[in-house]
Order: sequence, then structure tokens, then C-alpha cells
Amino acid sequence: MGSGKPAARRAAVARAGARGLVAAMAMTGVRTVTAAVGPREQSPPEALVERHAPVVRRLPERYREAVTELAHWAYGAAGGAAFGLLPDRVRRHPAAGPGYGLAVWLGFEAGIAPLLGVHHVHERSVAWRGVVALDHVLYGVVVAGRLAPERPRAGFAARGRLAAVRRPCA
Repeated sequence: MGSGKPAARRAAVARAGARGLVAAMAMTGVRTVTAAVGPREQSPPEALVERHAPVVRRLPERYREAVTELAHWAYGAAGGAAFGLLPDRVRRHPAAGPGYGLAVWLGFEAGIAPLLGVHHVHERSVAWRGVVALDHVLYGVVVAGRLAPERPRAGFAARGRLAAVRRPCA
């Protein structure tokens, strides 16, 4: 799962989970804009609620939309936490975030949607699918922390400099 102490690992998973939440919120923003300029298409979270959440379907539209979005954000946070469980060397790779975001999307399209009987995803236009793919690349970039990378803590940086001073020159 990576190097470091259990507390550091838990902190990395929590940070990645928080990034997943923010990334899912950013995806909502992208979909809001694209829905305003293009034809209204049902999002995967809406399709899942429509098919599998009869209690939510009976709510007034504004509440149904809010519950659907909260579920999407929770899924995004869980996906972010899962990214945080990947080994450090994998998470640090520059393509890890975008690749992870695309893997989440393809996993839904190829596995989860058919399993749950959500077949409409394969009937969407190429443009819609392209936007959803880019949406998930954005998710991965945010989850990986590429927009706001972590800075090394002073303690780690100081130890690294101290270790460099102690090493004899070859």
C-alpha cells in the first residue's frame, strides 16, 4: 500500500477522499455548463436513481436532484479514497490521476452500468461520451492533487537536507 506510518497512510487516504469529493463537485459544474449549451442528457447518477431508487424517484424534482448529487459526491469521495490506497509510486506518476479518472468511467460503462441494467450509456452520442470522458479526466487530475500539489512538510525537507550534509562526498 505504500511506505510510511499508518497515520501518514490514513492522512493520504483522507486527503484523496476529500479531493474525490471536490472532484465530483467539479464534475457537476462541468455537466451544468455542458447541459446548458447542448441537449439535456441523463447523467449516470440520474440513470441509477431512476432505475434503482424508487423512494428517491417519488421526491419532488429539486429534492431528487439534490439526493442524486449527494450520492454522486459520496461516490466521488469513495473513489478518491480508493485512489489514496494505491501505492505511493503509482499515485505519484503524472498519468495516474487522468488514467484513474478514465478507469473509473470505463469501469462504470463496461461493468457497473450493464450489471445494474443501465443500458442507455451505450446509446449516447460520441460528443456526450467525449465530454463525460473529459469530465472523468478532470476528476482524476483533482483526485491526484495535480491542481494543488502537496508541498513537503518542513520536517521532511529538513531531514533530507541534514542527511545530505551527513553523507560523505564520493
